[in-house]
Amino acid sequence: MTSGFGSGLGSMQATEAALLSVTDVMQVLSANCAEGLSSGEVERRRRIHGSNELEICKEEPLWQKYIAQFRNPLILLLLASALISLCTKQYDDAISITVAIVIVVTVAFVQEYRSERSLEALSKLIPPKCHCIRDGVLQEMLAYHLVPGDTVCVSLGDRIPADIRLVEVIDLEVDESSFTGETTPSHKHTQPQSSGPSSSTHFDNVAYMGTFVCGGHGKGVVINTGEKSEFGAVFKMMQSEEPPKTPLQKSMDVLGKQLSFYSLCIIAGIMLMGWLQGKKILDMFTIGVSLAVAAIPEGLPIVVTVTLALGVMRMAKKHAIIKKLPIVETLGCVNVVCADKTGTLTENKMEVTDIYTASHHHTSLLATPNHDIRDLMDADMFIPNSHPDVIKVVEVACICNNAQIRDGKILGHPTEGAMMAAAQKLGLYNLKDQFVRTEERSFSSQHKWMAVRVRHRAIQATDSPVQSEVWYMKGAIDVVLKYCTTESSGHRMTRELVQQYEGKAMEYGRRGMRVVAMACGSELSQLSFVGMMAMLDPPRPNVPHAVAKLKEGGVMVKMITGDSRETSESIARSLGLWEEGSMSLSGDELDCTDPLQLTDRILHTTVFYRVSPRHKVVIVKVLQASNLIVAMTGDGTNDAIALKRADIGIGMGKSGTDVCREAGDMILTDDNFATILAAIEEGKAIYYNIRNFVRFQLSTSIAALSLIALCTLFGLPNPLNAMQILWINIIMDGPPAQSLGVETVDRDVMNRPPRKASEPIINLQLITQVSVTSLTIVCGTLWVFWKELEDNVVTPRDTTMTFTCFVLFDMFNALTCRSQDKSVFSIGLFSNRVFLYAVGGSLVCQLLVIYFPLLQAIFQTEALSLGDMVLLTLLTSSVWVIDELKKFVINKCRTRAVRLSHIA
Repeated sequence: MTSGFGSGLGSMQATEAALLSVTDVMQVLSANCAEGLSSGEVERRRRIHGSNELEICKEEPLWQKYIAQFRNPLILLLLASALISLCTKQYDDAISITVAIVIVVTVAFVQEYRSERSLEALSKLIPPKCHCIRDGVLQEMLAYHLVPGDTVCVSLGDRIPADIRLVEVIDLEVDESSFTGETTPSHKHTQPQSSGPSSSTHFDNVAYMGTFVCGGHGKGVVINTGEKSEFGAVFKMMQSEEPPKTPLQKSMDVLGKQLSFYSLCIIAGIMLMGWLQGKKILDMFTIGVSLAVAAIPEGLPIVVTVTLALGVMRMAKKHAIIKKLPIVETLGCVNVVCADKTGTLTENKMEVTDIYTASHHHTSLLATPNHDIRDLMDADMFIPNSHPDVIKVVEVACICNNAQIRDGKILGHPTEGAMMAAAQKLGLYNLKDQFVRTEERSFSSQHKWMAVRVRHRAIQATDSPVQSEVWYMKGAIDVVLKYCTTESSGHRMTRELVQQYEGKAMEYGRRGMRVVAMACGSELSQLSFVGMMAMLDPPRPNVPHAVAKLKEGGVMVKMITGDSRETSESIARSLGLWEEGSMSLSGDELDCTDPLQLTDRILHTTVFYRVSPRHKVVIVKVLQASNLIVAMTGDGTNDAIALKRADIGIGMGKSGTDVCREAGDMILTDDNFATILAAIEEGKAIYYNIRNFVRFQLSTSIAALSLIALCTLFGLPNPLNAMQILWINIIMDGPPAQSLGVETVDRDVMNRPPRKASEPIINLQLITQVSVTSLTIVCGTLWVFWKELEDNVVTPRDTTMTFTCFVLFDMFNALTCRSQDKSVFSIGLFSNRVFLYAVGGSLVCQLLVIYFPLLQAIFQTEALSLGDMVLLTLLTSSVWVIDELKKFVINKCRTRAVRLSHIA
């Protein structure tokens, strides 16, 4: 044990707490399971133990990161060039090269810093929560605030927030595969262990931080938090592992290496030809290294990472949290979205609207204008004591229930919360307090029912025999009726009665309502049916539009639910999913379908009803086998397998369990289906933005290389000096280039079909665009250089005109790269403010380079006249004009082709 036990402020290792009884552990930690810790006590313990978090390794100081940029081999070669210039007393060149190096290194440092900060921000988007008893009240709070001695309540789907010694358990099962590698859940109990096992992660009375509850529920006292927990040791080992790169980042790395190899070969050829032509070797070396810095796209992977990360942050503002960067790339490839009905397609605001009893008594819980509850059969005021059969239905719903209502907020499952709200509306909320629960059979999506065995407190006090205990059950009506031998009045359950009850449930289902049946009795196999509750969960108003947009974009939408056929089809119809000729398929029908016909049936089915998580996995596998990219939503613990299996697992942030949020690649913080549309739109936009950026970088890099290579080949002087080439590199990798990565989402992006996952980012269209742009830039710049070069002697004016011409070409090129196929006027000339600031800032800096004396000395430039600037602007705008004309012609041809296809 750690020090401080005498004051009750210590912590305990699992190996120590597991060997002690619950009473001893509580005494050592000065804990109270019923009341929890007080706020003052929590603060005292936090000062000793710190917060319940896992700290990232100490970060390298910024100055060290900055110095590390100078370790780049090309930068070292430039420094060597500056040193040689200094030794040969060419002080102007030495100062110019040094200043240029500092600028290049600073830009690279800022890029890398932004990338790290963006990725760091992603880890803070999903803070884990827990349920803790403090000051005698059960509260939902961030797990970050837990301290040793806190009392934590866990239930199905929860992530264990810290190492806890269990003090109460009901059928508690915990998935500890992340520690032990065992796929079989660990069955937990509260009894002290007689001896310690070989591994501390095998104690059955301890639940470990980072594991998940996959069955039942329980309560425990926190024994260790943060890095002192068992998970903390694993986390420390994880720190040494580098996070994997995304496929797009890997492809950019490969592209960068290929371009670097070709660039270096060309640069070596340029240097060799220049030397053979008698040019100064130091000048050629400096030009060659500068050209290598500009031509080699070392910033390509960094900008891709920044673009992906910034896109993820934008998605977070739209309520979609992306946990892994590769998912951003996959979003634009999604062909099928399989969506849960409850909470995703609907509002998840369950409200019990009707109660139907076994004696065919129908009560509506919708309030009248006078806020009174009306009985539809008798049309009089509902008085609880006047309808004992209604009270019995509510009694079962309250007692067989784990939800609570506190301060107007539902704690627990929305369906159970709706039942408790109905009881509260009828003044029967405290019914549960009259009973003591002795056993519970937890709900599961496989058997679709929950049951508890209870004894009335009055009987409990008299120590009556076990026969006085009663079973209460709720669940799907077809399942509950199988356990019923009688109905509430004692009449034997007949086929006719079953058909009547199921018929009523179908009637509710056709109105889009969920039905939960109630039963009770002394034996679980011989229950009496008491009635049913019908609840409404209205469709979300913005879902029909989202469904329509996804369909227009070639994305299929399939609804998956555990509800009845009638309820499912009714909701699907209201959402625009269900059309004439649409098919629905149940989980049982899925099991009975011939394997040869399974693929065809699943592909053509719109609504899957009465399905279990096992069926979800089957659906995902079949769709993936058909070469489709599948996104699957889920909110339950058992959905985790399907979420992991899907190409994009989408967990629910509000109603979802910790398990499904952990398994999902994307989390909807508002549980709204329309958010999926926004995420897919953003994912497509990010991919196209990266392509635009790659197009800009390649065209600039190829143009710069070609310009120097052609001048050297034809024996012309170098049109650009080393500092000017490095300045072009800053523009190519700097703000103008990065601003292309934050281009707003094209409103027509969803009209494009999903992108093939195997489609390379550099295709024939991109190569053609890069070739045309590079040729235009090289021809225009060479013409200016040739025009200015009269006596074959390069003057500052010659290089200034050539240099400015190339930079202006680059600015207009950036403007054309904002969209692959749309005019600048179509997407909005001022729609990307970041781009405007970046280009505007670059132009101002270019003017300073031309007209500011100090920078003139560094970059070896001289002032240009207004006529010169007008000429260069008109010339360089040609790259934009040519691109606009090309887009106009292509779009006209496409429009005509679409019109002809409609006529045909």
